[in-house]
Amino acid sequence: MRRVVSVGWRMEERHKKILQRNRTNLVKDLDPSNLYDGLLEKGVFTQDMIDEIKSSGTRRDQARELVRDLETRGSRAFPLFLECLQETDQHSLAELLQNGAPTVHLQPATPIEVVRPVVQPLPVSSPMDIDKQRKDDVLVYPIQRPRTTPSPSPERENVRPRPHGRTRRDSIQSYKMDASPCGHCLIINNVEFEPQSELSNRRGSNIDCDKLERRFKALNFIVEVKTNLKQRQIKRELSALSKKDHSKYDCCVVIMLSHGTEVSHNRFPGAVYGVDGQYVPVQHITNYLNGQHCPSLQGKPKLFFIQACGGGERDTGFEVSPDEVEPSISGADDQTDAIPMSSSSDSLSMSDEPDARATLPTPSDILVSYSTFPGYVSWRDTQSGSWYVETMDRILEENAASDDLVTMLMMVNHEVSQNSAKGLYKQMPGSFNFLRKLLYFQTQA
Repeated sequence: MRRVVSVGWRMEERHKKILQRNRTNLVKDLDPSNLYDGLLEKGVFTQDMIDEIKSSGTRRDQARELVRDLETRGSRAFPLFLECLQETDQHSLAELLQNGAPTVHLQPATPIEVVRPVVQPLPVSSPMDIDKQRKDDVLVYPIQRPRTTPSPSPERENVRPRPHGRTRRDSIQSYKMDASPCGHCLIINNVEFEPQSELSNRRGSNIDCDKLERRFKALNFIVEVKTNLKQRQIKRELSALSKKDHSKYDCCVVIMLSHGTEVSHNRFPGAVYGVDGQYVPVQHITNYLNGQHCPSLQGKPKLFFIQACGGGERDTGFEVSPDEVEPSISGADDQTDAIPMSSSSDSLSMSDEPDARATLPTPSDILVSYSTFPGYVSWRDTQSGSWYVETMDRILEENAASDDLVTMLMMVNHEVSQNSAKGLYKQMPGSFNFLRKLLYFQTQA
């Protein structure tokens, strides 16, 4: 969790409940930009926290993040927040909170909620409910079936010999990917962590980094590798990448190799650690390259590959019939990239979901590929590198000339799912796919 300096002891429970009951109204109507100076002067937030809130995205995203953080800022945070609302002429919100906002006072907002359901929200499921999920539901967690690639017909599904060259699907367009070079690829490889971070060094990560550097150079990207970055340095490199002129390129890639954890989110789960023990949420990483912050990448694919744990849980798998079992990999020195700093309940909290789902903007042309399912550890062999990177590198080498990216990532999912650590633990990669077209990498003839 974010490390903060409290402005009091602990927020009173009744104040927390008032904020929680009015979260929807606050997110809808609050203007955070007018509050920042006052909240800073009164010591409610530090400058770093305000910068973090500002980087979370749209006005609604910033309002949502501000309200969440406010609950962590001590007993004086609530009355000081009310003062700031009054000082910035946001009187209706201040009055709503001062009145204690009993449930009956929220009824006038009902007509607004009646109009919203024409926007059908994505169903949200806990990882524990995944086996109960109906087949026609669309999950917001990894391992979802990509919508951009139609399923092959049953009679062709198991045909192993692939036709030479690419088979284009006329019904789905492909991204333009013929610029030379194709685009920038930033690899951040965190191996050696500072002692005060209490994070172990990531032996074997350099093997992953070398493989990916070679692979994306072969795919005609300009590859830049940064090693052992602190949180601020990670943000600085991402900011520098967003400020580049990408107008003559067709794509941009960011690869994060580090420890990771599970954090609260409203878009992309998980966070990646700097070597100083401070983390950057994945949704903030993607924000640097979205259409708002990087106009020269608008309409172009932005790809993020995250080799880091999504949490601290270890997946022991479940029994399957013998014909489902394939040979698995079991390293003698398997390690994880897990730092279970936040509880699973933080990441899966439903307290803000009605508003978050109904107003969630779709981050088009972004794909985030995770090495593991949110909440679970990601395995890394100290001699051969991580399961995820080793498999993805080989799949790209063997299939990039004929298959699109989403199809290849499904191959990675399948192969990694067959592995086993210490003969017991499993791993399931997956992607959040907001690409609008098929993506084929450049390959050498």
